[in-house]
Amino acid sequence: MKSDRLLSILLLLQTRGRVPAAELAQRLEVSVRTIYRDVEALSAAGVPVYAERGRHGGIALLPGYRTDVTGLTADEARALFVLAAEGTHSALGLEGALGSALRKVMAALPAPHRPAAEATSRRILVDPVRWMSTPAPAPAVEVEDLYAAVFTDRRLRLRYRHGGSSEQRAYTVDPYGLVAKAGVWYLVADCDGEPRLFRADRVGAAAVTDAPVHRRAGVELADVWDALRREVEQRPADALVTARIRRSRLDMFLRLYGPLLTGPPSGGDPATVELALPEVRSARELLFFGPDLEVLYPEAVREDLAQLAAAVVAQYAQAPAAAAGDA
Repeated sequence: MKSDRLLSILLLLQTRGRVPAAELAQRLEVSVRTIYRDVEALSAAGVPVYAERGRHGGIALLPGYRTDVTGLTADEARALFVLAAEGTHSALGLEGALGSALRKVMAALPAPHRPAAEATSRRILVDPVRWMSTPAPAPAVEVEDLYAAVFTDRRLRLRYRHGGSSEQRAYTVDPYGLVAKAGVWYLVADCDGEPRLFRADRVGAAAVTDAPVHRRAGVELADVWDALRREVEQRPADALVTARIRRSRLDMFLRLYGPLLTGPPSGGDPATVELALPEVRSARELLFFGPDLEVLYPEAVREDLAQLAAAVVAQYAQAPAAAAGDA
């Protein structure tokens, strides 16, 4: 609708300053001619907006002009208040700022929208942590500290521990920003010109250098994250495992291994599933399902599980070793 577009133009100009008409047209998916007509409509309504032609021209508001957000719809107001439930703001030290911002939005909302917006934060809760995940130990470097560091536009020196290693390695990186993925924070950065992911809870130390950051031209955080995410998700599997699982345990199996399935379960009871695992030893976690799951192929996985199961049986066939205090 034209009224929504006019409000969008007004808010963009208010937050961005001078914006080229072509950019506004692209963002709002209209023609440049339409943007100029909208500017005339805003001006006729008393908004001090003007257009400058030329290479460095654009659409802008007179300095000092501000407006409120009374043009928000009911759904837009609800969407803003869902933000209060996401929990990522506290990790960044922005919980107080978020509450203050939402109070300002509430004060500017049309009166009919206020009850629904206020109720949203009490009726919608977003918990980004997966089921049965244990609390992570306190990291040496807080996410809030990394957040402050990446906004300096300087290179960072990190001490970082990779998974499966107890030693820390030194890196000098060019940060793009931070990403929260399923309750886990990641630092997205270039290292020697190559995109890398660093789990925030494995960063042992982070120091801002005096060297300016060197990001690849035209590349944004979302671009780097998308490429890294696809690289992780499309990583080739070393073990294609075919198994049978009882239907009574299938729901739990799909919650744990759904992203690794190569296709939907088939057959009756038990159901047949195929998993793409990074390595043979990764299948050991399937013993969680006990006799409710049987690996059919490949033979290497069956042999590895059989050896592990035999070792467990042998251990429990013996009498428990005496505790040190029982001697």
